[in-house]
Amino acid sequence: MTPPELSVIIPVFNEETGLQTLFDRLYPALDALGTSYEIVFINDGSRDRSAAMLRGQFQVRPDVTRVILFAANAGQHMAIMAGFERCRGDIAVTIDADLQNPPEEIGNLVAKMREGHDYVGSIRRDRQDTAFRRYASRAMNRFRENITRIKMTDQGCMLRAYSRSIVDAINSCREVSTFIPALAYSFAQRPTEIEVAHEERHAGESKYSLYALIRLNFDLMTGFSLVPLQAFSMAGIVLSLLSALFVVFLALRRFVVGPEAEGVFTLFGIVFFLIGIVLFGVGLIGEYVGRIYLQVRHRPRYLIDAVLEQAVSDGSASGAKIGSVLSSKQDSST
Repeated sequence: MTPPELSVIIPVFNEETGLQTLFDRLYPALDALGTSYEIVFINDGSRDRSAAMLRGQFQVRPDVTRVILFAANAGQHMAIMAGFERCRGDIAVTIDADLQNPPEEIGNLVAKMREGHDYVGSIRRDRQDTAFRRYASRAMNRFRENITRIKMTDQGCMLRAYSRSIVDAINSCREVSTFIPALAYSFAQRPTEIEVAHEERHAGESKYSLYALIRLNFDLMTGFSLVPLQAFSMAGIVLSLLSALFVVFLALRRFVVGPEAEGVFTLFGIVFFLIGIVLFGVGLIGEYVGRIYLQVRHRPRYLIDAVLEQAVSDGSASGAKIGSVLSSKQDSST
């Protein structure tokens, strides 16, 4: 069976209220491109009717629809990894299921890829988010760029296109925790970005809480750079020198002025400050150690409950195939 030119990969988690609208817009938008395509839905352990709706859509368009059903929630990026490992297109496009990125924009990314780029990022135009979220995102973007040297104007937008070579390079990595757009940028030789439309969320609520966003940025910093550790080491050296000078100052003052107790609370404040720095450093080191711990356990990154795709035999379609997979080595991607 000839591979399609385009693979569209869509992670789904508790999106039952907006899935039908996604279907109604996505398939016409892709049909209008006039190219061969496939859509790979990954149900990331949804607790609502998302899995049932994806099964129904597979029955409607089995010729271009593939569905991967996770046994449990593994996270957005692991869902995309599962899609990458099973997609067949020369161009892979990732898009969220919440319709904040219009499916009609996929054609613009494909056109840019055809110009010879191997990775096309996107920048949300007229972003429909709260002011706090926009400003916090910009601040984290600048901070992340200075730390990792990975240049992504809008790291929160998952509407992106990847060449087959980039997808294969990502699949060759066996990292338990990673940020796919940043990983792709590190492999890309001809990356670029384009502006895309952004809409208000059609239904439901965002799956990224403030805590999840903070965790994501910690993963970015610790997964792609040693600068935080190096910066903390330098801060430790500077604080040690300042502390030594302060001890010398206190010793000289004792000889000149004599014993005094007035500065005891100042000393407490300095000690507590230094203890806070040490605890922050321990936590930072813990982030790196934790990543190593997750990696060396060799546990599966996700577990697949079933795969829905059209079976092909002797060059012709022969109906639908549903394959249940629970092997952590064969199809769980360790």
